[in-house]
Amino acid sequence: MAKKILTVTLLFIIVPFVFATQKTDQTLKNQIARMIVIGFDMHTIDKNSSIVKDLEKYPLGGVILFDRFYSDRTKIKNIESPQQLKALTQMLQNYAQKPLLISIDQEGGKVARLKPRDGFIKAPSAQQISIKNDTTVQKLYDEQSKMLQNMGINVNFAPVVDLALESKNKVIYGLQRSYGKDPKKVVHYAKLMINSQKKHQVISVLKHFPGHGSSLADSHEGFVDITQTWSPKELDPYKELIKDQYSGMIMSAHVFNKNLDHTYPATLSYNINTTLLRKQLGFEGVLISDDLQMKAISSHYNLQQTLALAINSGVDMVLFGNQLSFTNTEEIIETIYALVQDEIIPKKRILEANKRIDTLIQYNLSQSPNTPQ
Repeated sequence: MAKKILTVTLLFIIVPFVFATQKTDQTLKNQIARMIVIGFDMHTIDKNSSIVKDLEKYPLGGVILFDRFYSDRTKIKNIESPQQLKALTQMLQNYAQKPLLISIDQEGGKVARLKPRDGFIKAPSAQQISIKNDTTVQKLYDEQSKMLQNMGINVNFAPVVDLALESKNKVIYGLQRSYGKDPKKVVHYAKLMINSQKKHQVISVLKHFPGHGSSLADSHEGFVDITQTWSPKELDPYKELIKDQYSGMIMSAHVFNKNLDHTYPATLSYNINTTLLRKQLGFEGVLISDDLQMKAISSHYNLQQTLALAINSGVDMVLFGNQLSFTNTEEIIETIYALVQDEIIPKKRILEANKRIDTLIQYNLSQSPNTPQ
């Protein structure tokens, strides 16, 4: 009888403890999920789609959309037409547990996922913008920002604030992605885009910190060392915009500069992301990684190393475009969860990142992202 009473008593103690532990585990996994921006393959979705199952299981932070597959430019990935895109973003928000950041690269020129070919307005490159007057530029950016808003896109990975310092640079200079080599000129045009996007509730993302314009290689393809080419003036656009109360997002670059960090590329560097960007420049917004599947990262670090280093360096949101390779959402979440459990990533970093993400959404997306203005 005494043994039976003891067993019942233990059950009363253990069962609530197990439920409490499971609840705590799920809360942490949900917080981790808010830090993830993921790419997916479909341009139409339903309840059986993998991205829908992810959204129903976790309150993901965001998704990134591409028009075509990286390996096959003839094959539609997420964007077919304005009508299809608007329906897709609405369904994504409907399935999401919390407001979802729906992001895209719509810089203009050669880096524009919304193309006239598919029924969208033509967007000039940054280089083309830089020779136009302010009135014309404001009109162009207003039209583009309104289009993004009407399509249900609330994050644009633009403007590029890299300086056009190296004419042999294929990824910035060669694609006309920079407004020029003068930091003041770059800041001027970047502000026009930022202000226009803010009016239409589209969050801007400055890129690529601490500067990709002097590089001689492409981080999509492999290791990029800017130690000998980088100039401190590449920080000037960030300094000026942060001083002007910029409150959006900044994207890290997968570039290595031993003068800033002897060991790690910027995306994985505490010296660059926290000491320089946070403490010295005073940035308080959300820092997002560039695509962690780029070879500059994936060829040198495994998933555990990448996530631990990136998050501990000060990155708040990790981006997996699922263009260059595929990483399962649950694997990312479980990997970060294990790193927190093993005290490799401090839990306070997860809470800090969530606080910044919540502030970003509350401040910038007070209305529905699908509400036209």
